[in-house]
Amino acid sequence: MIKVLFVCMGNICRSPTAEGVFRHVLAANNLLHLVAVDSAGTHGYHVGEAPDPRAQEAAIKRGYNIGLLRARQVCSQDFQEFDLILAMDRNNLAALKTLCPPESSTRINLFMEYSSRHVEVEVPDPYYGGAQGFDRVLDMVEDASYGLLSAIRKRSPLANLSA
Repeated sequence: MIKVLFVCMGNICRSPTAEGVFRHVLAANNLLHLVAVDSAGTHGYHVGEAPDPRAQEAAIKRGYNIGLLRARQVCSQDFQEFDLILAMDRNNLAALKTLCPPESSTRINLFMEYSSRHVEVEVPDPYYGGAQGFDRVLDMVEDASYGLLSAIRKRSPLANLSA
């Protein structure tokens, strides 16, 4: 089983959105039994809280349910447990790299490296903005999620599975 962890700062906007979207993509491709997905934050501001209501609303409008997810903070075990740890932006990438043991550093990347339609390398934090920010995050996360699935298929036994 391949394990993927999405990471943002508080784990209430971007990373739970990515978890929900990628889980949906996996389900649509009948791959939930082969790829595990989780999300976390580099900071513990919102531990135990549900995703931001605006993130939930935007997700529901596109058919994703993230309401049952709960925020948690990245822990040392994550660097051993997850095959891919994908940060939403450079600040969280840097935070992860300071926490990560050197032998696990190759597991950490920016999530938008898997995007094919967006030139941005960071998923912007919509927390202090309006609804359009959450829609933009969904656009970017959907794109990168399909790219991530393609990359996983190329580097694993999933490559033999049909889309």
